[in-house]
Amino acid sequence: MSGLSAPITCALCFAGVAVDALFGEPSRAHPLVAFGRLAARIERTLNPDRHAAHRSIPSDLPAPASRPVTARIAGVVGWSMAVVPPVALLAVLTHALPPMLSWPLHVLALWFALGARSLVDHIAPVEQALNAGDLVLARALTSRVVTRDLADADEPAVAKAAIESALENGNDAIFGALFWFVVAGGAGAVAFRLVNTLDAMWGYRTPRMRYFGWAAARLDDAANYVPARLTALAYALCGNARRAFECWRTQAAAWESPNAGPVMASGAGSLEVACGGAARYHGMLEARPVLGCGPAPQANDVKRALSLVKRSMALWLAALAAVAAVSTFF
Repeated sequence: MSGLSAPITCALCFAGVAVDALFGEPSRAHPLVAFGRLAARIERTLNPDRHAAHRSIPSDLPAPASRPVTARIAGVVGWSMAVVPPVALLAVLTHALPPMLSWPLHVLALWFALGARSLVDHIAPVEQALNAGDLVLARALTSRVVTRDLADADEPAVAKAAIESALENGNDAIFGALFWFVVAGGAGAVAFRLVNTLDAMWGYRTPRMRYFGWAAARLDDAANYVPARLTALAYALCGNARRAFECWRTQAAAWESPNAGPVMASGAGSLEVACGGAARYHGMLEARPVLGCGPAPQANDVKRALSLVKRSMALWLAALAAVAAVSTFF
């Protein structure tokens, strides 16, 4: 645990969720923007492959690093320079300050790490555009949250991309942060958000990032391992559990990401829609396993996916409240 009692952890967690629901992510002066700039500067300085192409390559081709071990060590050093100082400072402050000052700091840290309101704000307009028959707008809105090419995508392809983003980002933007807040307080939640951000910036199998970003990708996998499986469990319990568990068991291992596989397989199975499958990235068609079951998703399924994430979040908070209540009697 974070050193906080279960009831205090629960109360601070509810407070952080409430602040996020009310205000969402800051539209100006977001600390994550400054962190992203710092991370980009670190990468440009330390990455020996900084002049290589930043585009997808076949996984069986080596990146052009003259010494892959050197690039990986540089990635570890860069990761440490970006993540350790702010997390260590926050941990020291929350432990050194009196409760009346440290508790609000925990709440602010969780607000920084959470992205529940932002997730809804980005995905809900896609469903609205699809239901309005504005496919062009729906493609543009979805392209803001996914990296795949959607220029010629039809309604099912756009809906599928939006649903996959909602399910996966439910884990990254909500449940992972909540899990690490319970484990390590505000410092844990912020650490998770920074680790996840560096994976999004550096964790690509491209000539530029294949070795330098190796540590960022592996550390994100480690940080997400338990939260992803708890997220998949929540998705299953909040929808068609039988389908969700079946898809999780039979499909997740085939997905490239060890954490996104269980999350999206369980979520798609719970919704009884077919996700995954071929998708175009950077002009190249990428064969991906099918996740879930049932028909191709439509506009209303995007709304159902957001509802599944919200119900799962409510389940997590209810479980946390139950643990806090029981702890008061023992």
